[in-house]
Formats: sequence, C-alpha cells, structure tokens
Amino acid sequence: MDLSQLKRRSDFEWEIPQRGAMRVPAVIYASEALMREMDQKVYEQAVNVATLPGIVKASYAMPDAHWGYGFPIGGVAAFDPAEGGVVSAGGVGFDISCGVRCLHTGLARADVMAVQKELAEMLYYRIPAGVGSTGAIHLNETEMDAMLAGGAKWAVERGWGEAADLERTEERGQMPHAKPGNVSALAKKRQRDEMGTLGSGNHYLEVQEVTEVYDEAIARAFGLARGDIVVMIHCGSRGLGHQIGTEYLKRMAIAAPQHGIRLPDRELACAPIESDVGQDYLGAMRAAINCALANRQILTHLVRKVFADVLPQARLALLYDVSHNTCKVEEHRADGGTRRLYVHRKGATRAFGPGHPDIPEALRAAGQPVLIGGSMGTGSYVLAGTGESEARSFSSACHGAGRAMSRHQALRTWKGRQVIDALASRGIVVKSPSMRGVAEEAPEAYKDVSAVVDAADLAGLAKKVARVEPLVCIKG
Repeated sequence: MDLSQLKRRSDFEWEIPQRGAMRVPAVIYASEALMREMDQKVYEQAVNVATLPGIVKASYAMPDAHWGYGFPIGGVAAFDPAEGGVVSAGGVGFDISCGVRCLHTGLARADVMAVQKELAEMLYYRIPAGVGSTGAIHLNETEMDAMLAGGAKWAVERGWGEAADLERTEERGQMPHAKPGNVSALAKKRQRDEMGTLGSGNHYLEVQEVTEVYDEAIARAFGLARGDIVVMIHCGSRGLGHQIGTEYLKRMAIAAPQHGIRLPDRELACAPIESDVGQDYLGAMRAAINCALANRQILTHLVRKVFADVLPQARLALLYDVSHNTCKVEEHRADGGTRRLYVHRKGATRAFGPGHPDIPEALRAAGQPVLIGGSMGTGSYVLAGTGESEARSFSSACHGAGRAMSRHQALRTWKGRQVIDALASRGIVVKSPSMRGVAEEAPEAYKDVSAVVDAADLAGLAKKVARVEPLVCIKG
C-alpha cells in the first residue's frame, strides 16, 4: 500500500482522511510493515465503505485486512438506521457466521502424542470435511426451520452437546429474530445434509498445545496454562450461508438505486436497514448465524465422541465460541451518546471488554475471549477484548492471519503432499481429502499471524493471552 496517501495517527493506526463522497474517514490498524505489504485494494475498499449512507465514525480495517467482495476482509463498519443506514450482504460475507470455537481437554502434550496418529485418523474418519462434504444428519423441512430458528440451542436439545455449552457461546447459542421463511428453498436444500461438516477452504479442526502465556491472570480466568491441550474448530454456515449471500446481493444491487443509493462498486450492494429488502436479509442472515452455531455445536459433539473413544480421560468443556462474519445490533458510544447501531464485521471478531453484560459471568471480569485462527503449521491465539476497543473499532479485532497470496498463486508454488510432509517433519499430522486444498492453504500463503496479533494487541483492539500450536489438523 502507498503510505503517502494516509495520515499516521500512531505506530499502529493510519487514517484515510475524509474526501470526495466519503461520509467519514477510514482507519486501518496495522504496523508499518503490515501496511506496506497490504493490498492497495484494502485502501480502495475502505474508502468505498466510507461512502455508504448512515455510516458512523469511520470505516475500519483490521491488521489482517485484505481484498474482499465489496468490503475488505477485516472490515468493520457500523450504520445507524435513524440516519438512513444500510445493511450490506458484502459487509457480512458469503460464509455467514464463520467463526471459531475453542474447547479445553484437560490433557497434556504427552497424552496426545502417545496416540497422535490414531486420534488424527479417527477425527478425519468421523468428521466430514471438504468441498460438498455431507454428514449423517439429514434434516426435513420442519427440522431445517427449527434449526434455523434455534441454533446451538436446537442442537443441544436434540442431544448434540450440553446445556453448559450455550452459556459460553455467542448469543448464548441462539440468534434472536431469525426468519427461516426468508431463506430460500435452494439454500435449505444445500444445507440439508451438511450439518456437522467442516467444509473446505480455510476451515479446520485442530488439536493444539498452549505454548505461550502472555497474561497469567486472564489465562487463569480462561482456564488456560502452558502445556494444556485445546481443540479449535473453525467453520461457518456452509452452503446455506453462501446461497443467502449470493441471492441477497442480487436483490440489494437492484434495490440500491431504487432508494437513491449510488454505489462506487456494485459489489457494495446494500439496502436501507428499514427497507423490505434490508429486513428480509437480516432475518435470513440471522437464520444463517443459527445454522453456523448449530453446526459448530454438532461438530463439538462429534469431537467429544472421538476423544471418548481414543482419550477417555479427556473432558472437553467449552471455553468460548465467537463469529467473525456477522451484522449485529449493538449499543455503542458515538458522537457524545449511546446509539443502537448495526455493526458489520467481515473477517473481524467481536471483542467486548471487561464488564460487558453479553460476556458469560465467569469470564466477564477478564473480557471476552477473542479466538484468532492461524494457518496450518503456525500458531493460533487466544486474546481478550479490551475497554479501549469500544472507542477504537466498535469492540472489534482481527480474525486470523489474512491471506498474503491468492489460492492460484499458492497452487503454482506448492504441492499438497509437499506441505503435508513438511509439517509432518515438525510433528504436525495433517489429514485432508484434498491435496489441492492443502496447497491452497499452505502456511506461507498467509501473513505472519504473530505480526497481526501483535498489531491488534499494541493498537488496543484486544489483549494477547495465549498462543497455541497445532499437533493435529483436519483440513477441508
């Protein structure tokens, strides 16, 4: 990125001043090194988002930001319906409510390494992964609508999990005001056999070791200590969410000019929050959030069954589950008062600070767990939301490493077997149905997740708590 176009506010905060059609400035949080490596399209897309009606304070981009559909991935923007604010399907993304779930195990490294290959084989065999993967659950029309309304709560009620899981899940496992009737028959058809599956792309299930602790007090509150083994699950709403995004982007592209909205980029298709299209999308998107929450809950149940067979001494309690592709109604301070805003986070994780009422009571004093997924073979992180983040980014932080090269570039650079063998030499077992997918997701195809997390920490978006590194990776 050309830094001459930006105003540097601090070591980790860069402003694109308001100009032209921009209604607010744009702000990017990153180190100078990350900024220089960042795609120029992030600049252009952050500026474009700042032109949308009803946007409040600024258009934000996180340290892992890269080019996306309309909004940058790593983009955050809040809109006020009282000022004609809009909702944008591109501001949520196609994998609605893609997120990360982290489970304790009560195990140590030696426990896992003694059965590492057996555990990897069993997880791979029992948890469907890959493009178009289907599972053993088949939903009829009635159960589909019940799932879309009930989320993880629906899954727990049907035996896939424990009631205690819901307290540690965003929205307590059930997104309110979902409207299954706003989800098309085609979207439901795509999801009928996909519950309890990982999907493809950057989705994964990993068994990980806590290798570093940065904040002992918060780590204790989160139940984490160096040497602990955890499980992270990264996936979303599968084919249903993608279909909803595709269909509503088309509807919004038609609706925008009818509402006098001039789009600098057709991919920024949006509609006023209070419009019929806007309300229809919000109802469907919330149903997709419930789909993702239910999916991660079912996957948790499947993981617990595998551990019960291979490592029966394990106790897989949920630390937290949080999404990073959503639009949520939240109260935030802006322009001297508290306002009810529609906060879009696309490739950005909610990061409420200590004391927020939406954080589970047992974690509230420490702040919300912020789960940051790395790439295969690199570290992932657990952070905690900060009070500062409220003012800086509507309580939002990064969501992962962020791609440094396209999937096509990665395919030209690596072979899947080459990547798997390299990771095996480091003691990491990778299982995947697709060698092409492994090559596309090679660790070197991503930014340095440690640099991204350090930038988020030093910018005050979220506080570093612990680093985890993979021992087993099931890749879609």
